[in-house]
Amino acid sequence: MDRQEALDYMLENVKNSNLRKHILAVEAVMRRLATRLGEDPEKWGLAGLLHDIDYETTKDSPDRHSLVGAEMLESAGVEPDIVEAVRAHNDCHGLERETKMAKALYAADPLTGLIVAAVLISPAKKLAGIDAQFVLNRFGEKAFARGARREPMLGAKAELGLDLDEFVALGLEAMQGISGDLGL
Repeated sequence: MDRQEALDYMLENVKNSNLRKHILAVEAVMRRLATRLGEDPEKWGLAGLLHDIDYETTKDSPDRHSLVGAEMLESAGVEPDIVEAVRAHNDCHGLERETKMAKALYAADPLTGLIVAAVLISPAKKLAGIDAQFVLNRFGEKAFARGARREPMLGAKAELGLDLDEFVALGLEAMQGISGDLGL
């Protein structure tokens, strides 16, 4: 599956505009992480683009989220390592994330939410109006962006060899690169 096919597949299955923006943000972050880590940005981007393919159908059953998505992707002929990364990104299943791609997806997913939340409290309300330090300052505030789980992001050091500062900076840079698509 190439990027256009994956995008079309995502658009067929995801109708919520905010969820679509989240998915595009995760795709961009995954591409940037792949480039930084010497991995395949196309493949990693597909994992980001497809990671929440089932969210609208499983949102009321979080224990099914990502399992249904992985089944959908298998049926569509998506490469097995992408399918596994998608399957393992949901903590509910307790699955081991064995590949670097799966570990990156697990960390990138909540990072995008943290960055968006930081943008929304900034005066300019634009990605261009914040820097990584602004996001990092919010990171330690427990009441801020509660849904953006910190543990996966903190795991970027052990799992990917990236300090939190660099991980956040790479994610922000990636999202700034598609700010028009994100409306931020």
